[in-house]
Amino acid sequence: MRYLRQPGFLLAGFAVLLAVVAAAAPGLLATHDPFASVPAERLLGPSGDHWFGTDNLGRDVYSRVVHGARLSLVAAALAVAVGVCAGALVGLLSGFVGGRVDFVIMRFVDVLIAVPGILLALIVVASLGFGPLPIAIGVGLGAAGSYARVMRSEVLRIRGEEYVEAARTLGARGPAIAFQHVLPNAARPIVAMAALELGQAVLSVSALTFLGFGAPPPSPEWGALVAAGRDFVAVTPSMSILPGIVILVVVLAVNRIARSIGDQS
Repeated sequence: MRYLRQPGFLLAGFAVLLAVVAAAAPGLLATHDPFASVPAERLLGPSGDHWFGTDNLGRDVYSRVVHGARLSLVAAALAVAVGVCAGALVGLLSGFVGGRVDFVIMRFVDVLIAVPGILLALIVVASLGFGPLPIAIGVGLGAAGSYARVMRSEVLRIRGEEYVEAARTLGARGPAIAFQHVLPNAARPIVAMAALELGQAVLSVSALTFLGFGAPPPSPEWGALVAAGRDFVAVTPSMSILPGIVILVVVLAVNRIARSIGDQS
């Protein structure tokens, strides 16, 4: 584990660990009730009592960031899961069956990839409604085309291997061969890609919540926290800047760890 001797990797791991703890047990890190309003403490800057300052309703911004980690990170993880499942199944079907089925599916995937992921996510959210779950589905489907491409290329490489031919000779049927022999051996690049895409999913989820497609107020989603401070940047810039820095740090940390894991594999 040579990466454990790299300061950058350790810092990234510490940042991700804090984000996971905040998502799993926000009470351990929060210093205030994230929903408690104190009108007399509106729009305060960072201080010893309020590390990230307060918002326009007098709520502690730091505590809201901590409690918002669960909403944002779970939505991002769910988006990656949707993208992996949908893309892997489509790529497996396309590569394993081949022929006209492969041609039709890949032309559909080409169209899917050509559409910007954020635009496709907006279309899905507009169809399903606002909230973390539609956002996760939209972001996941927006990335499914890339997973399908990678899975198809791996399946095309593996389906001619000797152990696959041996399974056919022994009488195994197509679905059994695809899911018991081909899929497990084609999954490694998908797993590495999913780790890399998690940071992008956090950004996409935050962007959509910034635009107002997330859970309704007073939900402390990270993108919504950044959006809430837009009208008060001249008075209390920390209200938007510090939640934005948290998003940036988490994304960079996830990408740093994912690259290290990918290089090692």
